[in-house]
Amino acid sequence: MAIGVFDSGVGGLSVHHRLVERFPAADFIYLADQANTPYGGRPGEEIVDLTRTGCERLFAEGCDLVVLACNTASGIALRRLQQTWLPGYRRGLGRPVNVLGIIVPTIEAATGLPWEHEAERRGDKVEKLDILAVFSTPATAASRVYEIEIDKRRQDVAVFSQPCPELAGLIEAGAPRDELAAAIAGHVKAIATRIGRAPDRAILGCTHYEITADLFREALPPGTPLIHQPQATADALARYFERHPEFTTGSDAVRRFLTTGRPGAQSSLVAAFWGAPLSFERA
Repeated sequence: MAIGVFDSGVGGLSVHHRLVERFPAADFIYLADQANTPYGGRPGEEIVDLTRTGCERLFAEGCDLVVLACNTASGIALRRLQQTWLPGYRRGLGRPVNVLGIIVPTIEAATGLPWEHEAERRGDKVEKLDILAVFSTPATAASRVYEIEIDKRRQDVAVFSQPCPELAGLIEAGAPRDELAAAIAGHVKAIATRIGRAPDRAILGCTHYEITADLFREALPPGTPLIHQPQATADALARYFERHPEFTTGSDAVRRFLTTGRPGAQSSLVAAFWGAPLSFERA
């Protein structure tokens, strides 16, 4: 099998890059739905339909496991697909297939607790709150998935989400560094104003943002820890393969990059992040 990695655009390459480092012999197929990016401002049903279509394409290309390297797809579509679509699709294919997301690994990394853990509710007053900022697309912020799921596990962590409506599009388009820096600084200032102070930690809750992680570090107070979704996802996938030996990763180090948009070379920003020029073929 190959491991499929799906995103609305190039942001998922941040996850894909870390997965390739973690599983260097594995076969990977990356699919960017650039014809429909960004997902963050789309209605929920549309996000579900687009995500399902992307997964179907990757399964048709020979993937048995698809990682949704997109917070919006993971937060809005994943549970619906796992509960209402995948069971029948598996039966039709006659082979085990699955779709995983990146929000569960991120919450595990943010809380230091396994997903199955739920905190015992107590009336005791929390002496000191850990303020966690989540920078995300509007759809992810509106879902409140990080606030809800982290509160179930850690009552000493207060989560504040900051929607960044234009940022993924700017990164996708390869916007100049100074324009990206100004946009990021504006979002950091906005959330600090809402909180009343700077956050103690931050999640880059859109995989596009990892490409500009250095600009977030510059905008946040020095030393503010960032929770990196690519590393959390790679760690979680390694644990998943230990629990599910029925899935294999391939062994030919295949690397394919597909897009529903315009094929060819990606922006210089993406090439700089990837470490080499990167060209996509038409999906």
